Amino acid sequence: MFSTSRTFRTLALLSALLSCEVSGSQAGSPSAAEGDPVQSCNKIASSISNNSAVSFPGSSQYAQDVFHWTASSADVAACSVEPGTAADVAIILRILGSDRTPFAIKGGGHATNPGFSSTKGVQIAMSRFSAVNYHPENQTVDVGPGLTWDDVYAALQPQGVNVVGGRVSGVGVAGFSLGGGYSWLSNERGLTVDNIVSYELVLPNGTITTVTENSQPDLFFGLKGGFNNFGIVTRFTMKAFPQGQVWGGLLIFGPNQTNEMNAATVKFASQTNDLKAGLITGYGFVPNVTLSTALLFYNAPTPPPGVFDDFLAIPTISSNVSTRNFLDLVQSYNSPLANGPRGRYQAVPVLSYTPEFLDAVVNETSTLGEKLNSTVNGSFISYAMEPFQSRLFSFAPQGSSAYPPDRSQVILPSNIYYAWSDAKDDDLMTSAIVESGNRLHQLAIRQGQDLTNVALYGNYAILGTPLESIYGQNLPRLQALKAKYDPQNVMDLTGGWKF
Repeated sequence: MFSTSRTFRTLALLSALLSCEVSGSQAGSPSAAEGDPVQSCNKIASSISNNSAVSFPGSSQYAQDVFHWTASSADVAACSVEPGTAADVAIILRILGSDRTPFAIKGGGHATNPGFSSTKGVQIAMSRFSAVNYHPENQTVDVGPGLTWDDVYAALQPQGVNVVGGRVSGVGVAGFSLGGGYSWLSNERGLTVDNIVSYELVLPNGTITTVTENSQPDLFFGLKGGFNNFGIVTRFTMKAFPQGQVWGGLLIFGPNQTNEMNAATVKFASQTNDLKAGLITGYGFVPNVTLSTALLFYNAPTPPPGVFDDFLAIPTISSNVSTRNFLDLVQSYNSPLANGPRGRYQAVPVLSYTPEFLDAVVNETSTLGEKLNSTVNGSFISYAMEPFQSRLFSFAPQGSSAYPPDRSQVILPSNIYYAWSDAKDDDLMTSAIVESGNRLHQLAIRQGQDLTNVALYGNYAILGTPLESIYGQNLPRLQALKAKYDPQNVMDLTGGWKF
């Protein structure tokens, strides 16, 4: 039996399952650099316009600029820079490239890989790029890379339109969009990269350009999943679609309902063909118990009978399912663990969810959860399953985007998330999440899933993942593209998946 206070603490912890989209990073570890960061900070401060600003440690603005969703993703930069115009971004990149000074680019600050959007050099915070401009004449929206999807949805709601963006609160626009982007609207519209029509990009040499499929098709391909290898994006222009009220919310189930939840998940993933329906199911370990969750979404005020009946029939600890606007639904999934715990994501892509696979996920959650909870301070582990429809990758042709490298079969981008409190446990928890992901991967193979060419989602993949595992057959093309647009390797001074 759960007390009321215990129930709410459990709800808070399990909400972390919902932060499944990494964001805000246009950035792994930068290559060796010789520049003096402080000297570069001073050069930048004296060169940029009044639309931008440089801040130093000790100021509140600096603290905001270097803040990350997990403390393990943050670093102590020599200074932070908030550019306010593309022209100032160009100046900043020229100085950093000339000085060979390491830097980082941060949008929403949601990356969990250390060094992906943080640095000991110059922290570039894109927060001043915060405009949302809707163009009804051609049904597009200009979106700034310094925004979260909450900001975007709030701005578009009065217009009655929406874009293909993040599923939970606090996810940033930049890294999410540059990595691929799985959305509640993806069954109907495809990935976020399939819905971007142009990028305003500052190239590594400081040139400002607008990249479209017609103007620079090779660069357009690279930006659709290629992260920050080709410069700094200062504006995304996306397709807009009509948006009315939606239905959905979070269900939390007790340990005795796991089998029912598993059965409902397998049935939904294998039989549901309603393109308006979306689901994320999760498993999390809190002290001495494994609980499960279901995030339900339907792109209409009410789902038809049968779509979610199996989930709604299961007794819950808590439920906030209702008809609401899109922003309210996204914010109903807000994670309260965003202020300090250390953490990592790990990608476990599969082709289907079977009862045996979900049983193994439950076993990983309970067995590892109990083991780690007894030795690691503040540990929390969770596993999220994300079923999508078979047409998910059909909204753009093969070879049109860096990610996914193969659009012939749908990848279900399952995600593991581990959190903990102390830096001394970083290696232990990182090893544990990698080993757990490998066990589930091997299980899926033993069950007959051919995962030979199945790509890992870069926004979930853990630091150290081989680039071939993310980009497959696209990697040589991306490496050639990087050499063409960044011959001086300026973007290697920052973190991320480096070509």
